[in-house]
Amino acid sequence: MPSHVDHPGLVSEMVEARAYQLQAVDDAMAGSMLLILPTAAGKTAVAWMSIVERMEQTGGWALVIAPTVALSNQHLENALPVFSNAGEWNPIVLSGQQTASKRPDLWKGSRLVFATPQVVRNDVGKGVLSLEDCSLLVVDEAHHCTGEHAMAEVAEMYLSQSRNPLILATTASPGSRREQVEEICRRLDIQKIHLRTRDDPMLTEFLAELEVEEMGVVVPSEIRDLAEPFRIWQEGIVDRERRSGRYVMPGAVNQAGLSNAMDRAQAAIQRGDSSGYRSSSQIATAMRLHHLINHLLCQGIAASRHFLTRMEEEDAKSKSAKDFLRDPRVRSLSDALREMDEIHSKVGAVRRMVRERIRRDPESRIIVFANYRDTVEALENALVGLEGVNAIQFIGQSSRSGSGGLTPKQQISRLEEFRSGGANVLVATSVGEEGLDIPSADLVVFYEPVSSEIRTIQRRGRTGRRRSGEVVVLIAEGTRDESAKDSARRKEEFMHKAARRVARGLRGSPHRDLSNLSRFSVSAGNGSGSAANFVLEARERHRGELVEEDKTPAEGVRTVKEDLPPESFRPRGQTGLDQF
Repeated sequence: MPSHVDHPGLVSEMVEARAYQLQAVDDAMAGSMLLILPTAAGKTAVAWMSIVERMEQTGGWALVIAPTVALSNQHLENALPVFSNAGEWNPIVLSGQQTASKRPDLWKGSRLVFATPQVVRNDVGKGVLSLEDCSLLVVDEAHHCTGEHAMAEVAEMYLSQSRNPLILATTASPGSRREQVEEICRRLDIQKIHLRTRDDPMLTEFLAELEVEEMGVVVPSEIRDLAEPFRIWQEGIVDRERRSGRYVMPGAVNQAGLSNAMDRAQAAIQRGDSSGYRSSSQIATAMRLHHLINHLLCQGIAASRHFLTRMEEEDAKSKSAKDFLRDPRVRSLSDALREMDEIHSKVGAVRRMVRERIRRDPESRIIVFANYRDTVEALENALVGLEGVNAIQFIGQSSRSGSGGLTPKQQISRLEEFRSGGANVLVATSVGEEGLDIPSADLVVFYEPVSSEIRTIQRRGRTGRRRSGEVVVLIAEGTRDESAKDSARRKEEFMHKAARRVARGLRGSPHRDLSNLSRFSVSAGNGSGSAANFVLEARERHRGELVEEDKTPAEGVRTVKEDLPPESFRPRGQTGLDQF
């Protein structure tokens, strides 16, 4: 029988006792904190316990912001059975779905609000909402707190208005660059980072197994034939720009190389070199070709067809776009795509995997991620008619190029249909990457790898949450898919190192005495005891496995292996000091 956490603000036996979560709560109460835990490790439970403790300590009210309405609603739904004071607090969700005229009264009537950051920013900016008495801000999916994202702006508003501010920011994927993590911490005034990885011994017993498989697929020759004229066209442009000194990156043509070349062309224009104008136009064409080629090879017919359609609709005023679309090669491709059915091998691979998984286990839940709505639609159509398969789309709210999005209400409805078993396959764009808590999803398929470590981790985290799960990444052989896969893997390796480096520079330190757990206790079948002792016992149990020392090397410091031979420390060919 599992142990449970007891607290005046928690309903009995609703929160499982996990030592690492309680330790994180103790840390969070000591100062604003960035919590980095793997997906499915229970960041939400840490937030629940932090909310009830903070409300007990200071009163006031608590605000939880999440990037989507669907996720905010999910948080409210999951929280209602947990809080013993739910009736008194009147938890609600606020978003753009409520009219501006109604929101002031709604804000005043609740002590626990789940909201999208945009509505908070707007209402604070208009003077409708004051954050003065808000004693805790929980920022879910905190990796968004950069640039001009509303999440970062809300945090800054909160810090400037609250009389007693405290922020708990949570994410599984803070980013691989130190600058990203530093910006998050700066914008949220984070004092310390609480980080645990998937192989932490205090976590391993609570995380389900997750198997990741990379499946190579052969691009059909018909599609390669369609792409070949455009590859030759692009290579011709790049060869000319190499000779001019604008395209300088070695190896295969890639987006980074084209972007660098464009920067060089723009710099030439700034210097008064008129040749930069021609280069800029040519490189822009090469970029369009790059996207078109990748759509054909990595996505398929449907996505490529809609790529050209969107260009016609969205870039109609651009002379270079018009010239591109008028080119006989592009017009011929557009005509051919209109007459073709989807033939990409990835579509067939998805069909086979879904059919086999549902045949083997009719209770399975499957999520298929694709980057483009057009691909999502093609995949949904491809799954129609498979025995036992009921697939539904899950896409964003915005309408694009005649393709209507889903309203927040529709998104919530489709998630519920998937959870309840009315549908067993969810075909989703990136909107489904964050926060989808679907306990029974046991297979996630990446239609393509993504080069972002954040998106990779978020996608992967949609399975293996309650039971073992499987992730399959489809990779079109000989395409940019291969480099995207490698890029995500490298960035993920760097992610925790970046967080640790930033953590060393923060002013806060881990809260070690567990004094913020005095109102918590842990009960089991054999009685009840203090939460602090529960954590200490877990620490002692895992002492031999825990690594207290942070061994991430400081940036710019090279480590030298002790077993290097002496001759390796002198220049090659040197035999004595006289040759130094």
